[in-house]
Amino acid sequence: MSLKWTDAQAIAEELYDADPDLDPLTLSFVKLHDMICALPDFDDDPEASNEKILEGILMKWLDERD
Repeated sequence: MSLKWTDAQAIAEELYDADPDLDPLTLSFVKLHDMICALPDFDDDPEASNEKILEGILMKWLDERD
């Protein structure tokens, strides 16, 4: 499966699975962006994200932790 910026839920699940103890609220958007781009299944233009997309992924990630 190839992940795109529009796959917020799937990206959040992969981030959570990669580090379930990490508090996403401690990350800057730059660090979050880097982590997403480093996911093995991520295959999208790194420049195509923006703050709104990253915030959406962050919120989904927080939901995964509950």
